[in-house]
Amino acid sequence: MAKPDDRSDNVEKIQHAISNTVENFREAEDFVQAHRDEMSAKDLADIDAKNHRRQEAIEGFRSEMKDEARSQRT
Repeated sequence: MAKPDDRSDNVEKIQHAISNTVENFREAEDFVQAHRDEMSAKDLADIDAKNHRRQEAIEGFRSEMKDEARSQRT
């Protein structure tokens, strides 16, 4: 028999994912600040693209978190 769908901690899990993604974003920015002169243009572009995807992911997580919080209230 399948387990019941327990979504009670989804908001917490999404918040954790947001925190991790923000931390990774900041670490990448700090790394670039410290090593920009040693990095190739391709490496800089790759990190920039990755951080852009991280920003999009954070926006998606926040939207999902709002939806989950709303559904838990009803």
